[in-house]
Amino acid sequence: MSTSFQNIKGTFDILPDAHTDDGGTRTAASAEWRHVEATVRDVMRRHNFEEIRTPVLEPTELVARGVGASTDIVQKEMFAFERGDTQYVLRPEITAPVVRSFLQHHLDQRGGVQKLFYIGPCFRAEQPQKGRYRQFHQFGIEVLGADQPRADAETIAVLMAVCDALGLSDLRLRLNTLGTPECREEYVGALQDFLEPYADELSETSRRRLERNPLRILDTKKAHEQEILRDAPTLIDFVNEKSRTHYDTVKGLLDDLGVEYVEDPHLVRGLDYYTETTFELEHPGLGAQSALAGGGRYDRLAEVLGSDAPVPAVGFAAGMERLFLALDAADVELADTPTPDVFIAALGEEAERWGFRTAQALRAEGLHVAHDLMGRSLKAQMKEANRQNAPHTMIIGGNELEAEAATVKEMESGAQEEVPFDGLIEYLTRTAQTA
Repeated sequence: MSTSFQNIKGTFDILPDAHTDDGGTRTAASAEWRHVEATVRDVMRRHNFEEIRTPVLEPTELVARGVGASTDIVQKEMFAFERGDTQYVLRPEITAPVVRSFLQHHLDQRGGVQKLFYIGPCFRAEQPQKGRYRQFHQFGIEVLGADQPRADAETIAVLMAVCDALGLSDLRLRLNTLGTPECREEYVGALQDFLEPYADELSETSRRRLERNPLRILDTKKAHEQEILRDAPTLIDFVNEKSRTHYDTVKGLLDDLGVEYVEDPHLVRGLDYYTETTFELEHPGLGAQSALAGGGRYDRLAEVLGSDAPVPAVGFAAGMERLFLALDAADVELADTPTPDVFIAALGEEAERWGFRTAQALRAEGLHVAHDLMGRSLKAQMKEANRQNAPHTMIIGGNELEAEAATVKEMESGAQEEVPFDGLIEYLTRTAQTA
Protein backbone atom coordinates (compact mmCIF):
# COMPACT_ATOMS: atom_id res chain seq x y z
CA MET A 1 0.00 0.00 0.00
CA SER A 2 1.10 3.59 -0.60
CA THR A 3 -0.19 7.12 -0.08
CA SER A 4 0.41 10.56 -1.51
CA PHE A 5 0.62 11.98 2.02
CA GLN A 6 3.32 11.86 4.68
CA ASN A 7 3.61 13.40 8.13
CA ILE A 8 4.75 17.02 8.18
CA LYS A 9 8.48 17.61 8.52
CA GLY A 10 9.43 17.90 12.16
CA THR A 11 6.58 15.68 13.34
CA PHE A 12 6.39 11.91 13.74
CA ASP A 13 3.93 9.07 14.22
CA ILE A 14 3.98 7.00 17.40
CA LEU A 15 3.33 3.46 16.17
CA PRO A 16 2.69 0.11 17.89
CA ASP A 17 6.29 -0.84 16.99
CA ALA A 18 9.45 1.24 17.33
CA HIS A 19 10.71 2.57 14.00
CA THR A 20 13.47 4.76 12.59
CA ASP A 21 12.75 8.06 10.87
CA ASP A 22 14.43 9.41 7.73
CA GLY A 23 17.17 10.97 9.84
CA GLY A 24 18.04 7.67 11.49
CA THR A 25 16.50 8.56 14.86
CA ARG A 26 14.59 5.80 16.62
CA THR A 27 11.00 6.63 17.52
CA ALA A 28 9.77 4.70 20.53
CA ALA A 29 6.78 2.38 20.30
CA SER A 30 3.44 3.40 21.79
CA ALA A 31 3.90 0.86 24.59
CA GLU A 32 7.19 2.56 25.53
CA TRP A 33 5.49 5.96 25.58
CA ARG A 34 2.75 4.56 27.83
CA HIS A 35 5.39 3.08 30.14
CA VAL A 36 7.23 6.40 30.51
CA GLU A 37 4.00 8.35 30.96
CA ALA A 38 2.76 5.84 33.56
CA THR A 39 6.09 6.13 35.40
CA VAL A 40 5.81 9.92 35.43
CA ARG A 41 2.25 9.70 36.76
CA ASP A 42 3.26 7.25 39.47
CA VAL A 43 6.12 9.49 40.66
CA MET A 44 3.74 12.47 40.67
CA ARG A 45 1.19 10.51 42.72
CA ARG A 46 3.83 9.59 45.27
CA HIS A 47 4.87 13.24 45.56
CA ASN A 48 1.25 14.45 45.92
CA PHE A 49 1.00 16.28 42.57
CA GLU A 50 -2.29 16.73 40.70
CA GLU A 51 -2.60 16.78 36.90
CA ILE A 52 -3.54 19.88 34.93
CA ARG A 53 -4.32 19.91 31.20
CA THR A 54 -4.38 23.18 29.28
CA PRO A 55 -5.36 23.79 25.62
CA VAL A 56 -2.73 23.59 22.91
CA LEU A 57 -4.17 26.89 21.60
CA GLU A 58 -3.40 29.96 23.68
CA PRO A 59 -3.53 33.73 23.11
CA THR A 60 -0.40 34.94 21.34
CA GLU A 61 0.10 37.72 23.89
CA LEU A 62 0.20 35.18 26.74
CA VAL A 63 3.13 33.39 25.14
CA ALA A 64 4.88 36.64 24.19
CA ARG A 65 4.77 37.73 27.81
CA GLY A 66 5.43 34.33 29.31
CA VAL A 67 8.34 33.34 27.08
CA GLY A 68 9.66 36.83 26.36
CA ALA A 69 8.95 39.00 23.34
CA SER A 70 12.66 39.24 22.44
CA THR A 71 13.36 35.50 22.54
CA ASP A 72 13.94 33.39 19.44
CA ILE A 73 10.82 31.39 20.31
CA VAL A 74 8.57 34.43 19.96
CA GLN A 75 10.54 36.10 17.17
CA LYS A 76 11.07 33.08 14.93
CA GLU A 77 9.62 29.82 16.24
CA MET A 78 5.94 30.30 17.06
CA PHE A 79 3.12 28.75 15.06
CA ALA A 80 0.88 31.83 15.27
CA PHE A 81 -2.21 32.77 13.28
CA GLU A 82 -5.20 35.08 13.38
CA ARG A 83 -8.94 34.45 13.19
CA GLY A 84 -11.11 37.55 13.22
CA ASP A 85 -9.80 39.85 15.92
CA THR A 86 -8.13 37.08 17.90
CA GLN A 87 -4.50 36.03 17.63
CA TYR A 88 -3.70 32.43 18.50
CA VAL A 89 -0.54 30.42 18.98
CA LEU A 90 0.16 26.72 19.31
CA ARG A 91 1.77 26.62 22.73
CA PRO A 92 5.60 26.41 22.56
CA GLU A 93 5.81 25.56 26.28
CA ILE A 94 3.37 24.91 29.13
CA THR A 95 4.47 26.97 32.14
CA ALA A 96 2.77 30.21 31.06
CA PRO A 97 -0.50 28.37 30.22
CA VAL A 98 -0.46 26.72 33.67
CA VAL A 99 0.02 30.06 35.41
CA ARG A 100 -2.70 31.57 33.21
CA SER A 101 -5.05 28.76 34.28
CA PHE A 102 -4.05 29.16 37.94
CA LEU A 103 -4.96 32.86 37.84
CA GLN A 104 -8.08 32.51 35.66
CA HIS A 105 -9.65 29.79 37.81
CA HIS A 106 -8.45 31.20 41.18
CA LEU A 107 -6.77 27.95 42.12
CA ASP A 108 -5.21 29.70 45.10
CA GLN A 109 -8.67 29.60 46.69
CA ARG A 110 -8.46 25.80 46.87
CA GLY A 111 -6.16 26.42 49.83
CA GLY A 112 -2.56 25.48 50.41
CA VAL A 113 0.20 25.14 47.85
CA GLN A 114 -0.89 24.05 44.37
CA LYS A 115 1.34 21.19 43.19
CA LEU A 116 0.52 20.59 39.53
CA PHE A 117 1.99 18.38 36.80
CA TYR A 118 1.39 18.09 33.07
CA ILE A 119 2.18 15.88 30.10
CA GLY A 120 1.45 17.09 26.58
CA PRO A 121 2.53 18.29 23.13
CA CYS A 122 4.18 21.63 22.33
CA PHE A 123 4.99 23.26 19.00
CA ARG A 124 7.93 25.29 17.68
CA ALA A 125 8.68 26.21 14.07
CA GLU A 126 12.40 25.51 14.36
CA GLN A 127 14.65 23.56 12.03
CA PRO A 128 14.17 19.87 12.87
CA GLN A 129 17.23 17.97 14.06
CA LYS A 130 18.01 15.09 16.39
CA GLY A 131 15.98 15.56 19.56
CA ARG A 132 14.28 18.70 18.21
CA TYR A 133 10.89 18.56 16.51
CA ARG A 134 8.19 20.98 15.44
CA GLN A 135 5.74 19.00 17.49
CA PHE A 136 7.36 17.66 20.63
CA HIS A 137 6.20 16.54 24.06
CA GLN A 138 6.96 17.78 27.54
CA PHE A 139 6.21 16.74 31.08
CA GLY A 140 6.81 18.98 34.03
CA ILE A 141 5.62 20.37 37.32
CA GLU A 142 4.69 23.77 38.71
CA VAL A 143 4.57 24.45 42.47
CA LEU A 144 2.54 27.60 43.03
CA GLY A 145 2.24 29.46 46.33
CA ALA A 146 5.40 28.36 48.18
CA ASP A 147 8.42 30.66 48.53
CA GLN A 148 10.44 28.35 50.81
CA PRO A 149 13.67 26.64 49.66
CA ARG A 150 12.00 23.28 50.37
CA ALA A 151 9.77 23.84 47.32
CA ASP A 152 12.86 24.35 45.13
CA ALA A 153 14.55 21.23 46.51
CA GLU A 154 11.42 19.09 46.15
CA THR A 155 11.01 20.23 42.53
CA ILE A 156 14.50 18.96 41.78
CA ALA A 157 13.87 15.79 43.81
CA VAL A 158 10.78 14.99 41.71
CA LEU A 159 12.79 15.29 38.49
CA MET A 160 15.50 13.02 39.84
CA ALA A 161 12.87 10.54 41.08
CA VAL A 162 11.40 10.23 37.57
CA CYS A 163 14.83 9.52 36.11
CA ASP A 164 15.58 7.00 38.87
CA ALA A 165 12.24 5.23 38.35
CA LEU A 166 13.02 4.89 34.63
CA GLY A 167 16.47 3.46 35.37
CA LEU A 168 18.33 6.48 33.99
CA SER A 169 21.68 7.27 35.61
CA ASP A 170 24.94 9.05 34.69
CA LEU A 171 23.18 12.40 35.00
CA ARG A 172 24.67 15.82 35.65
CA LEU A 173 22.63 18.38 37.59
CA ARG A 174 23.81 21.98 37.15
CA LEU A 175 22.72 24.47 39.80
CA ASN A 176 22.93 28.22 40.32
CA THR A 177 21.12 31.14 41.91
CA LEU A 178 19.84 34.19 40.05
CA GLY A 179 19.14 36.20 43.20
CA THR A 180 16.55 38.97 42.97
CA PRO A 181 15.75 40.97 39.82
CA GLU A 182 17.50 43.96 41.41
CA CYS A 183 20.70 41.97 41.97
CA ARG A 184 20.51 40.62 38.46
CA GLU A 185 20.08 44.09 36.96
CA GLU A 186 23.28 45.21 38.65
CA TYR A 187 25.03 42.09 37.34
CA VAL A 188 23.78 42.67 33.77
CA GLY A 189 25.41 46.10 33.81
CA ALA A 190 28.71 44.62 34.97
CA LEU A 191 28.53 41.88 32.35
CA GLN A 192 27.89 44.41 29.57
CA ASP A 193 30.84 46.51 30.73
CA PHE A 194 33.05 43.41 30.67
CA LEU A 195 31.93 42.25 27.20
CA GLU A 196 31.90 45.61 25.37
CA PRO A 197 35.67 45.52 24.62
CA TYR A 198 35.17 42.06 23.06
CA ALA A 199 32.17 43.06 20.91
CA ASP A 200 34.02 42.65 17.63
CA GLU A 201 35.03 39.10 18.59
CA LEU A 202 31.47 38.01 19.39
CA SER A 203 29.16 36.25 16.95
CA GLU A 204 26.33 38.18 15.37
CA THR A 205 23.87 36.49 17.71
CA SER A 206 25.91 37.40 20.79
CA ARG A 207 26.36 41.00 19.64
CA ARG A 208 22.59 41.27 19.31
CA ARG A 209 22.15 39.78 22.77
CA LEU A 210 24.72 42.16 24.23
CA GLU A 211 22.29 45.01 23.64
CA ARG A 212 18.99 43.25 24.40
CA ASN A 213 19.68 40.39 26.80
CA PRO A 214 23.34 39.94 27.82
CA LEU A 215 22.59 36.99 30.11
CA ARG A 216 21.80 34.85 27.06
CA ILE A 217 25.44 35.16 25.96
CA LEU A 218 26.32 32.94 28.91
CA ASP A 219 24.48 30.12 27.08
CA THR A 220 26.89 30.25 24.12
CA LYS A 221 28.26 26.97 22.78
CA LYS A 222 31.03 28.72 20.79
CA ALA A 223 34.45 27.83 22.18
CA HIS A 224 36.06 31.26 21.69
CA GLU A 225 33.16 32.98 23.45
CA GLN A 226 33.31 30.51 26.32
CA GLU A 227 37.01 31.35 26.63
CA ILE A 228 36.19 35.08 26.85
CA LEU A 229 33.60 34.38 29.54
CA ARG A 230 36.10 32.57 31.76
CA ASP A 231 37.14 35.90 33.27
CA ALA A 232 33.67 37.45 33.27
CA PRO A 233 32.04 38.51 36.54
CA THR A 234 29.73 35.90 38.05
CA LEU A 235 26.20 36.48 39.23
CA ILE A 236 26.79 34.96 42.67
CA ASP A 237 29.05 37.92 43.50
CA PHE A 238 26.05 40.25 43.11
CA VAL A 239 23.53 38.17 45.07
CA ASN A 240 22.34 39.62 48.39
CA GLU A 241 22.52 37.83 51.73
CA LYS A 242 18.88 36.72 51.73
CA SER A 243 19.24 35.05 48.32
CA ARG A 244 22.52 33.43 49.36
CA THR A 245 20.78 31.95 52.40
CA HIS A 246 17.95 30.65 50.19
CA TYR A 247 20.49 29.07 47.81
CA ASP A 248 22.54 27.54 50.62
CA THR A 249 19.39 26.03 52.11
CA VAL A 250 18.43 24.48 48.77
CA LYS A 251 21.89 22.95 48.46
CA GLY A 252 21.72 21.65 52.02
CA LEU A 253 18.37 19.98 51.38
CA LEU A 254 19.71 18.34 48.22
CA ASP A 255 22.72 17.15 50.22
CA ASP A 256 20.32 15.63 52.75
CA LEU A 257 18.64 13.69 49.92
CA GLY A 258 21.95 12.55 48.43
CA VAL A 259 21.28 14.46 45.19
CA GLU A 260 24.59 15.29 43.53
CA TYR A 261 24.95 18.61 41.71
CA VAL A 262 27.56 20.86 40.12
CA GLU A 263 27.42 24.60 40.80
CA ASP A 264 27.56 26.49 37.50
CA PRO A 265 27.95 30.29 37.89
CA HIS A 266 27.11 30.78 34.19
CA LEU A 267 23.74 28.99 34.36
CA VAL A 268 21.08 31.70 33.99
CA ARG A 269 17.59 32.49 32.72
CA GLY A 270 17.24 35.52 30.49
CA LEU A 271 13.90 36.92 31.70
CA ASP A 272 13.39 39.22 34.67
CA TYR A 273 10.63 37.20 36.33
CA TYR A 274 13.04 34.32 37.05
CA THR A 275 14.45 34.54 40.58
CA GLU A 276 16.64 32.57 42.96
CA THR A 277 17.23 28.88 42.12
CA THR A 278 17.83 27.73 38.56
CA PHE A 279 18.92 24.28 37.37
CA GLU A 280 19.42 22.03 34.35
CA LEU A 281 19.72 18.26 34.10
CA GLU A 282 22.04 16.83 31.46
CA HIS A 283 22.83 13.38 30.07
CA PRO A 284 26.10 12.77 28.16
CA GLY A 285 24.37 10.39 25.76
CA LEU A 286 22.66 13.35 24.09
CA GLY A 287 25.89 14.85 22.76
CA ALA A 288 26.22 18.61 22.35
CA GLN A 289 22.52 19.19 23.06
CA SER A 290 22.76 17.41 26.39
CA ALA A 291 19.94 19.06 28.35
CA LEU A 292 17.13 16.74 29.42
CA ALA A 293 15.25 19.22 31.57
CA GLY A 294 15.50 22.68 33.03
CA GLY A 295 13.72 24.71 35.62
CA GLY A 296 13.86 27.10 38.50
CA ARG A 297 11.96 29.71 40.45
CA TYR A 298 9.85 32.32 38.66
CA ASP A 299 8.12 34.38 41.36
CA ARG A 300 7.37 37.33 39.05
CA LEU A 301 5.65 35.52 36.15
CA ALA A 302 2.14 35.85 37.59
CA GLU A 303 2.54 39.65 37.68
CA VAL A 304 3.79 39.65 34.09
CA LEU A 305 0.59 37.80 33.14
CA GLY A 306 -1.63 40.35 34.86
CA SER A 307 -1.83 39.31 38.51
CA ASP A 308 -2.13 42.18 40.97
CA ALA A 309 0.24 40.36 43.33
CA PRO A 310 3.26 38.08 42.88
CA VAL A 311 2.76 34.32 43.19
CA PRO A 312 5.79 32.36 44.43
CA ALA A 313 6.39 29.58 41.92
CA VAL A 314 8.99 26.99 40.96
CA GLY A 315 8.96 24.18 38.42
CA PHE A 316 10.70 22.28 35.65
CA ALA A 317 9.99 21.09 32.11
CA ALA A 318 11.49 17.97 30.52
CA GLY A 319 11.48 16.94 26.86
CA MET A 320 10.04 13.48 26.24
CA GLU A 321 11.86 12.95 22.96
CA ARG A 322 15.21 13.78 24.56
CA LEU A 323 14.34 11.50 27.43
CA PHE A 324 13.87 8.60 25.00
CA LEU A 325 17.21 9.43 23.34
CA ALA A 326 18.90 9.28 26.75
CA LEU A 327 17.17 5.99 27.59
CA ASP A 328 18.32 4.53 24.25
CA ALA A 329 21.89 5.78 24.80
CA ALA A 330 21.91 4.17 28.26
CA ASP A 331 20.45 0.88 26.89
CA VAL A 332 17.54 1.07 29.29
CA GLU A 333 14.91 -1.52 28.39
CA LEU A 334 11.34 -0.25 28.39
CA ALA A 335 8.02 -2.07 28.28
CA ASP A 336 7.35 -4.35 25.32
CA THR A 337 4.15 -4.21 23.30
CA PRO A 338 1.47 -6.02 25.37
CA THR A 339 0.74 -9.57 24.20
CA PRO A 340 -2.62 -11.38 24.39
CA ASP A 341 -3.36 -13.76 27.23
CA VAL A 342 -5.04 -16.04 24.70
CA PHE A 343 -5.68 -16.22 20.96
CA ILE A 344 -8.98 -17.79 19.83
CA ALA A 345 -8.68 -19.82 16.62
CA ALA A 346 -12.11 -20.80 15.29
CA LEU A 347 -13.01 -23.06 12.33
CA GLY A 348 -16.40 -22.76 10.69
CA GLU A 349 -19.17 -20.19 10.88
CA GLU A 350 -20.77 -21.53 14.06
CA ALA A 351 -17.38 -21.74 15.83
CA GLU A 352 -16.52 -18.23 14.68
CA ARG A 353 -19.74 -16.87 16.20
CA TRP A 354 -19.03 -18.74 19.44
CA GLY A 355 -15.47 -17.42 19.45
CA PHE A 356 -16.68 -13.87 18.86
CA ARG A 357 -19.10 -14.04 21.83
CA THR A 358 -16.55 -15.74 24.06
CA ALA A 359 -13.88 -13.17 23.26
CA GLN A 360 -16.15 -10.39 24.56
CA ALA A 361 -17.01 -12.39 27.70
CA LEU A 362 -13.36 -13.04 28.48
CA ARG A 363 -12.46 -9.40 27.89
CA ALA A 364 -15.21 -8.37 30.30
CA GLU A 365 -13.36 -10.42 32.93
CA GLY A 366 -10.19 -8.42 32.30
CA LEU A 367 -8.36 -10.80 29.97
CA HIS A 368 -6.43 -9.64 26.90
CA VAL A 369 -7.96 -11.63 24.03
CA ALA A 370 -7.12 -11.74 20.32
CA HIS A 371 -8.98 -13.61 17.59
CA ASP A 372 -9.13 -13.93 13.83
CA LEU A 373 -11.42 -11.59 11.88
CA MET A 374 -10.69 -12.93 8.38
CA GLY A 375 -11.95 -16.53 8.40
CA ARG A 376 -8.47 -17.92 7.69
CA SER A 377 -7.30 -21.53 7.93
CA LEU A 378 -6.22 -23.05 11.24
CA LYS A 379 -2.59 -22.99 10.06
CA ALA A 380 -2.84 -19.25 9.28
CA GLN A 381 -4.51 -18.54 12.61
CA MET A 382 -1.83 -20.43 14.55
CA LYS A 383 0.81 -18.45 12.67
CA GLU A 384 -0.96 -15.23 13.70
CA ALA A 385 -1.08 -16.38 17.33
CA ASN A 386 2.70 -16.91 17.19
CA ARG A 387 3.22 -13.49 15.61
CA GLN A 388 1.31 -11.87 18.47
CA ASN A 389 3.29 -13.94 21.04
CA ALA A 390 0.14 -15.32 22.64
CA PRO A 391 1.16 -17.86 25.33
CA HIS A 392 -2.04 -19.88 24.78
CA THR A 393 -4.29 -20.52 21.80
CA MET A 394 -7.87 -21.72 22.24
CA ILE A 395 -8.95 -23.89 19.30
CA ILE A 396 -12.66 -24.19 18.56
CA GLY A 397 -14.26 -26.30 15.83
CA GLY A 398 -17.27 -28.56 15.41
CA ASN A 399 -15.90 -31.26 17.75
CA GLU A 400 -15.22 -28.73 20.51
CA LEU A 401 -18.70 -27.22 20.19
CA GLU A 402 -20.27 -30.67 20.40
CA ALA A 403 -18.19 -31.62 23.45
CA GLU A 404 -18.60 -28.14 25.02
CA ALA A 405 -14.89 -28.13 25.75
CA ALA A 406 -12.17 -26.02 24.11
CA THR A 407 -8.74 -27.25 23.12
CA VAL A 408 -6.23 -24.92 24.80
CA LYS A 409 -2.68 -25.17 23.46
CA GLU A 410 0.36 -23.87 25.32
CA MET A 411 2.33 -22.36 22.46
CA GLU A 412 5.84 -22.74 23.87
CA SER A 413 5.64 -26.41 24.87
CA GLY A 414 2.95 -27.53 22.43
CA ALA A 415 1.01 -29.21 25.25
CA GLN A 416 -2.78 -29.27 24.81
CA GLU A 417 -5.58 -29.52 27.36
CA GLU A 418 -9.34 -29.91 27.04
CA VAL A 419 -11.08 -27.24 29.12
CA PRO A 420 -14.87 -27.26 29.63
CA PHE A 421 -16.60 -24.09 28.46
CA ASP A 422 -17.89 -23.34 31.97
CA GLY A 423 -14.32 -23.45 33.34
CA LEU A 424 -12.60 -21.30 30.69
CA ILE A 425 -12.69 -18.02 32.61
CA GLU A 426 -11.18 -19.55 35.74
CA TYR A 427 -8.59 -21.52 33.76
CA LEU A 428 -7.43 -18.62 31.56
CA THR A 429 -7.43 -16.14 34.45
CA ARG A 430 -5.18 -18.50 36.40
CA THR A 431 -2.77 -19.05 33.50
CA ALA A 432 -2.64 -15.30 32.81
CA GLN A 433 -1.69 -14.61 36.42
CA THR A 434 1.12 -17.18 36.37
CA ALA A 435 2.47 -16.21 32.92
